Amino acid sequence: MEGKLIIFSAPSGSGKTTIVRELLKHYPQFEFSISATSRAPRGVEQNGVDYYFLSQEEFAAKVASDSFVEWEEVYAGTFYGTLKSEMERIWSKGNVIIFDVDVMGGINLKRIFGDKACSIFIMPPSIEELQKRLEGRGTDAPEVIAKRVAKAEFEISKAPEFDHKVVNDDLATAVAETRAIIDNFLAE
Repeated sequence: MEGKLIIFSAPSGSGKTTIVRELLKHYPQFEFSISATSRAPRGVEQNGVDYYFLSQEEFAAKVASDSFVEWEEVYAGTFYGTLKSEMERIWSKGNVIIFDVDVMGGINLKRIFGDKACSIFIMPPSIEELQKRLEGRGTDAPEVIAKRVAKAEFEISKAPEFDHKVVNDDLATAVAETRAIIDNFLAE
């Protein structure tokens, strides 16, 4: 049983996860698709809540057994993917799947699911603001931030491949714009 899905992608630090958390409060039928990753947990992240944390070996085994809808090597040696079992779990309850995925994953999911999917790209107000937000998090070393900023420039160039773009300059405005997009999509 396949239902609808909503895909959120953005450069790291754009506020995508914050927007998705706000939306989950408004739409009880939405359920977060938990991605699998080969990276280690950060901060207070928990397995089965924030991500399914797999070793590189476990990730490779799932790729080999065709357990993923899509997967990517996002950073060298760091893999992220969407498990088929996760999507089936959510759709079996009649819920709408929310994806919070990297930009290439978002493009791939839209390509796979077509009209069943609404893809939304969350834009930072500027690269400078993005860098400030990443530094303000205090979770990454300066060289990691530099890598994320460089990657953001590439990711922003992919924004036209999404159905909608929302600039997150003001959180309340960005959430309201996103809700309007979603309401239209769900009414289709």
